[in-house]
Amino acid sequence: MDAANIVDVVSDFVALKRAGANLKGLCPFHDDRTPSFMVSPAKNYCKCFACGKGGNPVGFIMEHEQLSYPDALRYLARKYGIPIEEKEATPEEIQSRTDRESMFIVNEWARDWFQHQLHETQDGRAIGLAYFHGRGFRDDIIQRFQLGFCPDAKNSQLAEEALKAGYQEKYLTNTIDEMEPRNSIGTGLCIKNDNGLFRDRFRGRVIWPIFTVSGRVAGFGGRVLDAATKGVNVKYLNSPESIVYSKRKELFGLYQAREAIRKQDLCYLVEGYTDVMAMHQQGVENVVASSGTALTNDQIRLIHRMTDNITVIFDGDEAGIHASERGIDMLLAEGMNVKLLLLPDGDDPDSFARKHNATEYQEYLTTHQVDFINYKTSHLMAAAEGDTTKMSALINNIVESIAVIPDEITRVLYIRQTAQTMQMEERVINAAVTRQMQKLLKERRKEREREERRGIPQAEGPSQQQEETLAEPADKERQAEATIPQHRTQDTGDPTAMTDIYERPLAQMLVRYGEQQMCIVEDEEGREIPLTVLEYTHYSLEEDKVSFRNALYQRILEEGLQHIHDEGFQTERYFINHPDQAISSLAFELSIDKEQLSRYHGEADAERVADVVPSLIASMKLHIARTQMNQFIEQTKKPEILKDRQALHQIMQLYYEVKKKAEELARQASDRVLIR
Repeated sequence: MDAANIVDVVSDFVALKRAGANLKGLCPFHDDRTPSFMVSPAKNYCKCFACGKGGNPVGFIMEHEQLSYPDALRYLARKYGIPIEEKEATPEEIQSRTDRESMFIVNEWARDWFQHQLHETQDGRAIGLAYFHGRGFRDDIIQRFQLGFCPDAKNSQLAEEALKAGYQEKYLTNTIDEMEPRNSIGTGLCIKNDNGLFRDRFRGRVIWPIFTVSGRVAGFGGRVLDAATKGVNVKYLNSPESIVYSKRKELFGLYQAREAIRKQDLCYLVEGYTDVMAMHQQGVENVVASSGTALTNDQIRLIHRMTDNITVIFDGDEAGIHASERGIDMLLAEGMNVKLLLLPDGDDPDSFARKHNATEYQEYLTTHQVDFINYKTSHLMAAAEGDTTKMSALINNIVESIAVIPDEITRVLYIRQTAQTMQMEERVINAAVTRQMQKLLKERRKEREREERRGIPQAEGPSQQQEETLAEPADKERQAEATIPQHRTQDTGDPTAMTDIYERPLAQMLVRYGEQQMCIVEDEEGREIPLTVLEYTHYSLEEDKVSFRNALYQRILEEGLQHIHDEGFQTERYFINHPDQAISSLAFELSIDKEQLSRYHGEADAERVADVVPSLIASMKLHIARTQMNQFIEQTKKPEILKDRQALHQIMQLYYEVKKKAEELARQASDRVLIR
C-alpha cells in the first residue's frame, strides 16, 4: 500500500492532466467525454464524480481489472517488484478461482506454449520463425509482441499438454452463450467434436497474443502461412467471444504502445497486426490496430483515455480508404482531434515500411497528416469538379462530420474552414450543420424511446453536449437539475435530502479531523481527559440519544471510535483506504468536498475545529428537533386528535418541550441557523 502510487497506477490506463493540486482524465469505467475522473496524489485516491467509481490503488485495480483483493495485491506487487511469499494452492483454492481469472491463466500458459513451439521446435523455427523473418521482422520485434506458432498436428497437442498440466477442459474449449456471446466461458483454444476428440483452433498458424491494456492475455489471433492460404477462406482467425475477450473491445498493440502514446500525446491507428509491428520496427511505437474490424466506440474510448489526438493511416487503395472513412465521424463524435494520412497507392504501413528507412518513414508520417476537411476536399474535389450534384454531396459529407463534433468551439472553427475552402458563405454551412444536428438529435431520441420500450437501460448518448446546445430552455432546466451530483442535496422538502444537509458536514469533520484533540474534560475524580473529535461527537450525540440516519456516516463514527487510540491512527487515511469500497469512496468524497462546510461555516481548517464541530452537532440536533415539531403540528390537524382534548394536550406539551430545546440548540448553532 505504501509503494503503490495512485497517479502511477491510474496512468497505466488513463491520460491525466494537472488540475490544481489534483489530476483529471476521462473515466475508464463509463462513456466519459469530458474529464470527470479525478486523481488526488495527496490522498492516494481516485474517483469519478459522474459514475462514482474509483478507489485507492488496490480498489482501482480490483474494479478496472475485475480482480479479487488478493489478486489486485499480486498485480501491484508485480508492478513494483515486491516479492510475495505464496503457498502452494490447494485443490479447493484452485477450484475457487473465478472463471475470468482462470481463463487469463490458461491464455498466459498458451502464450508461453506457442512461444516455445516457435523458438524451440524444429517446425516452429523452419516454418513459423521463417515466416516472420521472411516478412522482414527482427527478432527483438518478434519478442516484443511475444509471437508464437501452433503446429499443424492431427492430434491436439496443445489440449493434451494443457490437460496434463492440470488445466480444466471447460477453460480450454468455449461454452457459447447464444443470447450474449461476450458472456461465454472458455478460451476456445481447442475445439471438441461430437466424438469427444480435441483439435487445436490455431493449428498450422503463426500466433499473435492480444493483450489487455494492463498486459493480461485476453485472446489470440492466428494467420495461415502463405504456402497454405490456397483454398482457405479465413486467412486470419481470432479467439471466440468470451468474458475476457471481445474483438470489438480490444486494440492490438495498445499494451506495447501506451507509454509512447502518453509521452507523444498522439496515437496512430492502422488496420493489422503486421502494420503495428512494422511501425515499431521503424521507431514509431505509439500505434495500435483495430485488428481488421470496423472501428468501434469501445476501441475509440480506450485510445481517448490516453490522448485526445489520433492520426488514422489509410491503406493506399480505395477499399482501405472507404473502410477507414467510416470511423472518422465516430472519432469526431468522441471529441478527438482527428488527422488523416494517406499512403501511396497500393501500400499499407507494413509494405511502405519495407521500402523506406526509419528516418524517411517518420518524416513521411510527420509531413503528410491533414485534418478531415482538407482530406475530404482534396480527395473528392477533383471528382466533383464541374458536377453540381457531386459537389453538393461532398459538402453534405463534410457537414455530417462537423455535426457530430461535441465541442461547440471546434465546430465553429471547422465551419469557418469549410466555408473558406469551399468558397461559400459561412452562414450557409452553419445552417446546414444545425439542421444535421437537429436531425441527429431526433434520431437519438427515437432510438432511446425504442430502447426504453424494449427495457434496455439508458446510457449517456454519444453527443450529449449537442443535445444541450439544441434543447429548448425548459429542457435545459430539466437537464441541469438531473446533473446535480447526488451529494449536493437541495432544500426541496425531501426529509432524507434535508437530513443529509445537516449530517454530511459533521461526517466530513470526522473524516478530516477525527483523531485531532477537541477539548479536555474532567472525570469524576478530577483528572483531565483529552477528547478527540470522534469522542466528543459520540458523547454529544449520545447525550440526546441521537445518531446519524445515514448508515455509512454512523459506521464511520463507530469504527473510528474502535481505533481512535491505535498507535498512528489517522481517520482520513484509515477510511480512504478502507476495504469496504462504499466507505473508502465516501471518505474520499468527504475529504475533498469543501463546499458543504463553507456554505454555513466558512473554510473549516484544523484550527477552527473546536468552534465548528459543536455548531455542526447543534445544527444536526436542531434539524431533528424541527422535524419532530413539524410532525407534532401535523398530528394536531388529524380529526381524531382534534376530538380528543387529552391527546391534543399531550402533543402540544411535547411540542413546547422540543421547541424549548430547539431554541437552546439554535443559540449553540450560532446565528447562521434560524428557527422557523
